[in-house]
Amino acid sequence: MNALSLPDSQFSLLVERPNDAELLRTLFFKLSLSLSLSLSLYLSAVPTPTPKPVRHYGRSLLLSIALVLLANSPEYHHSFAQYCCSSGPNNEFELKYTAISASTCGCFHDDDFTFATQEIVETSKAEPGFVEIGYISSVHGLEGEVRVKSSTDFPELRFSKPGRRWLRQQVLGREAIREVELLQGRGHPGKKSWTVKFKTINTVDQAQLLIGSTILVSEEDKPELEEGEFYSNDLVGMRVIHKETAEPVGTVVNIFNNGASDVLQVMLNSSTADKPESEASASGPLVWVPFVEAIVPNVDLNKREMLITPPKGLLDLNIRTHERSKKERRQIEWKERKKFQKCLIAAKKKLCEMEQQHVFHGFRYGERSQTSTLADQIVNVNSKLLHQALQNLDVPSKRWNFHEFMEINLAKDVRSTLRISEACLSNSGCGEKVNASSKLQEKGHLLTSEGKVATVLYMDDCQRKGSSFAPDLVDKAENSSRLLVERFFHDNQKYVKTKDRDSMPLILVCPAHEIQPLQSAFESHNHFGFDSTKVSFLEEEKIPVVRTSLEEQSKYKILMKSPWEILQKPVGSGGVISLLSSNSILENLTEMGVEYIEVCSVGQRFNGGYTLLGLVSSCEANIGIQTFKDINGLEDNFDMVFSMTFMKHLIKNMNKLPFDAVPKPYPHVEKVDNEWVDVVPSASNSYELRRSIYGSLNLCPPDKVCLMEVTE
Repeated sequence: MNALSLPDSQFSLLVERPNDAELLRTLFFKLSLSLSLSLSLYLSAVPTPTPKPVRHYGRSLLLSIALVLLANSPEYHHSFAQYCCSSGPNNEFELKYTAISASTCGCFHDDDFTFATQEIVETSKAEPGFVEIGYISSVHGLEGEVRVKSSTDFPELRFSKPGRRWLRQQVLGREAIREVELLQGRGHPGKKSWTVKFKTINTVDQAQLLIGSTILVSEEDKPELEEGEFYSNDLVGMRVIHKETAEPVGTVVNIFNNGASDVLQVMLNSSTADKPESEASASGPLVWVPFVEAIVPNVDLNKREMLITPPKGLLDLNIRTHERSKKERRQIEWKERKKFQKCLIAAKKKLCEMEQQHVFHGFRYGERSQTSTLADQIVNVNSKLLHQALQNLDVPSKRWNFHEFMEINLAKDVRSTLRISEACLSNSGCGEKVNASSKLQEKGHLLTSEGKVATVLYMDDCQRKGSSFAPDLVDKAENSSRLLVERFFHDNQKYVKTKDRDSMPLILVCPAHEIQPLQSAFESHNHFGFDSTKVSFLEEEKIPVVRTSLEEQSKYKILMKSPWEILQKPVGSGGVISLLSSNSILENLTEMGVEYIEVCSVGQRFNGGYTLLGLVSSCEANIGIQTFKDINGLEDNFDMVFSMTFMKHLIKNMNKLPFDAVPKPYPHVEKVDNEWVDVVPSASNSYELRRSIYGSLNLCPPDKVCLMEVTE
């Protein structure tokens, strides 16, 4: 039997008088309580190598012994409660003692220990029926007052008027709400805070236990608002609908005040075009919408929705345009810079090999943006093409002439020549002459419908100015290339039928400033019947303008338009061949099953189309050329068909394709005695390096060439 539970009769056997037995029992309990409390304080204060969970267990065991003692001796509840109150919020005894004392005795009074008498209710974070009005940030003074950070628009009503309030606290890892009584409060406008006093909180230790607690009021106590005013909690979760289009925009997730007005934080709806509403994503980009009548004219609390009339672009602000995080974008930018530096070093090395070091002088002058422009231009110089052109200039040769080539070589040895009138070509037949070209047209149509033909449409400034079929479109017209292309594709007589375009890859080669207008034209016209995935836009090939070196006549120097800009001009129609060798374009066409490539200018009066293609296929020729009786304009207006096999042969032997050096006067800058000097020539002082697509005939045997001559 435990000595602590001996009855008085047995204790009387040990002492002479019954009063002495009662005194002994009292002393024994006091001694046991003192030892238990002393040991628990020692274990909690003195460091020990025992693992933390074990130490906590030992302390809990001693506290449990003390609880048993107190349960059998209610007179010591008061002193032990004072210990618990002064031990701080980390004391594990706190709520255990409250529960046990409540079940074992009824002598634990409100004034002695506040927490024991307050009803504690477990709650979730968003407890229904309550509204947050602020939180306790610190202790104020020595009489149990606390400092409160307000989050309500009615601080005087909430913190100065006595009455019931509720505190939401963390208790043993769970949130709990208990009722308190506010006695008084006073504001501090400069600090945007209030000092309040709660009943039964009279010491600093008691007040410290409240730090971090959220102060709540009942939703029933909310004051009535004037018309046009709303509680923020009522707006959160509302649907946002565009008033003009009646389309759902998103959901209000929060409200902030920026000083001038309230601002709604709206989560936009995710794309649900191909998904039912139940499968729509619950997350989306966040945007800010000012809560003013001009933008939010209607708010319906019953329907839980609001109508907005946002200004243009408002919903696009603050939307994250990148799927990657900022850190990932920085890493990608760093890799791109490293890659660019490697390309720049390689490009500078190649220019040094061609003795063009004067191009780098601009790096020593100017601002960062100017030197960056120079670096971009150096990287973009086609050094391989420039090297081929300079080597071609070193070899004295007569300028290549297509007219002479036609008369000397093709006139005698050409494999096949087809003469067809413009009427037959445009109307797909003219009486008895239909039989002469109908089979060729059928063959060409079959190849096109099977996706075995790709088209390269070429245009440059000369093409636009010398357009033979639409001169009215280029007379001081902006975006004339776009207008020419629209006219070209809208006329089925000048190009393949619309029904066959879906299977045909299309590549457009044009100046850089024309790419964007052309892309817009294709998008607005549904790509003129072409498959959008098979349409490509390429910038025309450019090459620097050169002049003879003053030191050595056999050397050529690149002209500089400014210290940070290289003077470059288009290569010409022959640049299409080098473009096809870049970016794996030819390999992609081969994978698509393309067997023939038609290269034509946008300014053609008539396009050979099916007939020229059928002629090349029937003759098994490498090149097919459309000519006219008047061939003076063939340099700028051409239509040629290449077999894929011969095009690959051209790319492997591009160094054998001829260049023409066209003398031109170009103003430029030169560095003389560490100063930049403007040079304005009065005569031709430089050379444009141009390559014609007809130069490919030099690599093709005449018996592998077929002609289609269009007559009037």
